[in-house]
Amino acid sequence: MQKVGTIKRIIGPVVDINFVDSLPDIYTALEVMNGSKKLVLEIEQHLGGGVVRAVAIDTTDGLSRGMEVVNTGAPISVPVGSVTLGRIFNVLGETIDDLPVEALAKTGGKRLPIHRKAPEYVAQAIKVEILETGIKVIDLICPVLKGGKVGLFGGAGVGKTIVIQAELANALVKAMIFIMK
Repeated sequence: MQKVGTIKRIIGPVVDINFVDSLPDIYTALEVMNGSKKLVLEIEQHLGGGVVRAVAIDTTDGLSRGMEVVNTGAPISVPVGSVTLGRIFNVLGETIDDLPVEALAKTGGKRLPIHRKAPEYVAQAIKVEILETGIKVIDLICPVLKGGKVGLFGGAGVGKTIVIQAELANALVKAMIFIMK
């Protein structure tokens, strides 16, 4: 199996890559060294003639035609489990909240792909639950159902954004104080 391809065309974040022998599957992660930085691409389409179309996860500045691209043979995956609660990750599953990652290592490195089948209907929760946002106005006047959709309507300049930002900041500070205790 050919694990290395070459860049054929770059149009913004879209990169066409030529593989000689066999094509990687759709949603497979590819890696290319862009200077000293590793750039991850995700295959979105097979174009035919040994060419795949991929989307870059970061900027393509510095890439050029003819550069070698390595097929990882696996999709992009992210950490899962209770240790990820309250943490902030990018789409590659790397922490971006400047907190230590020791707790993530304790999970045994359990990761799941970002593209996977939805759970079976019978495995999903069937009871109606209220999502406690921590925002007093929303929880009291217009509670949100878990998994439901929410919209916020109001005229220009009535303070929709200010109320949400203030209440989220309040909830965040309370959560931080609770964690520090």
